[in-house]
Amino acid sequence: MLRRFLACIFFVLIFISISHCGRRGGTLTGGPKDIDPPILIRAEPKNLSTNFKSDKIRLYFDEYIKLQDVQDQLIVSPPLKYLPEITPQGGAQKYVEIKIKDTLAPNTTYTLNFGQSVQDNNEGNPSSFLTYVFSTGAYIDSLEVSGVVKDAFNQKADEFISVLLYEIDSTYNDSTLYKKPPNYITNTLDSTVIFRLKNLKEGKYAIFALKDVAKNNIFDQNADKIAYSTDTISLPSDSIQLPVLTLFKETQDYSASVPSYASGNKIIFGYYGEENEEIEISPLTALPDSVKTRVLKEQDKDSINFWFTPNKIDSILFLVSNAKKKVIDTFNVKRRKVENDSLKLIPNQNGSLVFDQPFFISANTPLIAVDTTKMKMLVKDSLDLPFKVNYDTLANKVDFDFIKEPEELYNLELLPGAITDFFGQTNDTLNYRLNTRSLSDFGTLTLNLKGAVTYPVIAQLIDTNGKLVSEKKAADNSPIVFNYIEPAVYLIRVIQDENDNGKWDTGSFLKRIMPERVSYYPNEIEVRANWEKNETFTIINQ
Repeated sequence: MLRRFLACIFFVLIFISISHCGRRGGTLTGGPKDIDPPILIRAEPKNLSTNFKSDKIRLYFDEYIKLQDVQDQLIVSPPLKYLPEITPQGGAQKYVEIKIKDTLAPNTTYTLNFGQSVQDNNEGNPSSFLTYVFSTGAYIDSLEVSGVVKDAFNQKADEFISVLLYEIDSTYNDSTLYKKPPNYITNTLDSTVIFRLKNLKEGKYAIFALKDVAKNNIFDQNADKIAYSTDTISLPSDSIQLPVLTLFKETQDYSASVPSYASGNKIIFGYYGEENEEIEISPLTALPDSVKTRVLKEQDKDSINFWFTPNKIDSILFLVSNAKKKVIDTFNVKRRKVENDSLKLIPNQNGSLVFDQPFFISANTPLIAVDTTKMKMLVKDSLDLPFKVNYDTLANKVDFDFIKEPEELYNLELLPGAITDFFGQTNDTLNYRLNTRSLSDFGTLTLNLKGAVTYPVIAQLIDTNGKLVSEKKAADNSPIVFNYIEPAVYLIRVIQDENDNGKWDTGSFLKRIMPERVSYYPNEIEVRANWEKNETFTIINQ
């Protein structure tokens, strides 16, 4: 019995000891997290092969891998007409197989760049910028070009920018970019704006960058951003100068869109092109004398509204002409059973007024008359306040000019018939209650520009989401003052307005026009209430 008792005690002590040891280190975690990417251990045919004749490549790794967004990440340079077939796409394997479905060019070095698409199966660690290189000739081309991509207007460039290299030979011209894939291509992917084109042969090249929306390696003006260099890339080169490619979206060539019957009294004529396109819209169908029409451009949109009074015409044939571009189109617009637009008045500010911004009321239908005798503005709810009214026919709005004082209350009353539109519709009684805040609620920012500045300039204050808050134009190097600024964190953008038209202008590849230069102040600026801040922005040559 004693022996059995002692044996039981012995096993209990062992169990307690084991249990205690298991708890000493806390919860078991299974070891440190795997942060190592897959390693390429073998390739068939081997990497950097010459006289390549195979139509299949296998890459073997030291662990199970998966493919992530391989169709977007894989870059084949020079591009192939038919994309290779990549497997496995569904499950984990220790290899990647590439089946080439195209005829390879002779004596050419090819590079397959997988980006970050090859990842380990468990943690998703990418084998960053994995490449496989082979040559259909007797040697591997070894020259390279590297550089930087930036955006012409935005502070940060887009992700996944394609960089294209075209050999300048007897077949190359300005239209090649629109029709044929490049001789060499690479991608900035999503982690850097720096690009590197490797395994290039000797020659002279034109270099471009594209935000290639269709991913077809050719330029589509309607969809893609473009960057180009006026310099020829000569390889090999004695001088090493990294090209900076500045991306911009071109203004599309003029074209008229098919018009749409938007309401019972409005047809919208959309178009692509510049802001100042000289477009005329004329009905070819004979309209009764009782039908009145009005043409009005939509503010901040590439469209023109054709307004008309009620009629029973089933369809109208229109002539749309652009005298500047010498383009004429005809459109037959069929009637639709839709409601007429009724008059709506929209103030640009509600509640608290901004001191240095005008107050106006815009309309959704064309305005034709303003009666100031049916308008009244009160201050402190009882005292008449003088004001001026301006009817802007082009912008289709009514401006109200009056003196704004801090910490004040205003009431603008519009009696019926104060505003009349093209269809004879008038407003009901409207009351707009407005107020101003204390000047101590706002901050002031003074900006001094130095360095490589060409005037005039447009200085813009933008929030951290890129929304424009305020802008000032400057003709010389006098300080630029932003008043009545809401306390917040801001960015500063400076546009060098070369043609002095008060806005940023983009570029054109065929016309060899670069976009107007834009510079961002390198740091965020905090504006505080009841505080004056002074900043100096030294702009450097780029």
